[in-house]
Amino acid sequence: MSDFDPKKIKVIFMDIGGVLLTNGWGHESRQKAAQVFDFDYQEMEILHNFIYNVFEIGSISLDEYLDTVLFHTDRDFLKDEFIAFMYAQSQELPQLLEWLKIWKQHTVLPVFALSNESRELNDFRIETFHLRELFDGFFSSCYLKMRKPDPRIFIRAMEIAQVAPNECLYFDDRPMLVNAAKKLGMNTILHQDFETTKKILENFIQT
Repeated sequence: MSDFDPKKIKVIFMDIGGVLLTNGWGHESRQKAAQVFDFDYQEMEILHNFIYNVFEIGSISLDEYLDTVLFHTDRDFLKDEFIAFMYAQSQELPQLLEWLKIWKQHTVLPVFALSNESRELNDFRIETFHLRELFDGFFSSCYLKMRKPDPRIFIRAMEIAQVAPNECLYFDDRPMLVNAAKKLGMNTILHQDFETTKKILENFIQT
């Protein structure tokens, strides 16, 4: 955990996948999909790695992504079936999101999502898990056309929020992304468990 003065924090940025929800379309979900739909995982993974960055910055649609990685050949399952499976992989992680929605009612700080998300999955997750109850806005890779750990996405988020790096607090579950933000001078927290993150955020409750 970084040392920081809570009184100097003006904005909180927070990742979504691995902090509040499961990852939208991580390797575990792709492996599960290969078992459920009985296709060659390694073949799909090669194509996924080739195209996913383009997908996650919103340059291609979900349909185009799936046409590239799976439906370039005939399948014995429908694309709509597969998309429903993809959406179903998003699940709320225990405790934190529910607590944060209550916490948000007792803090004056703006809270923004800062995440790598493809457009369709991002929109689905915002609506399904009522993320607007927590976040004042979404700095998503699909909207900003760049993705973490590119330093520009952190810089752009701070520019739009009109804050200096030392006025930000950023939560992420991946050390590499935490370090990317830290190099820019942001206060960073490696999210590891509910209780630790809860204790930090209680510093910002207005009494």
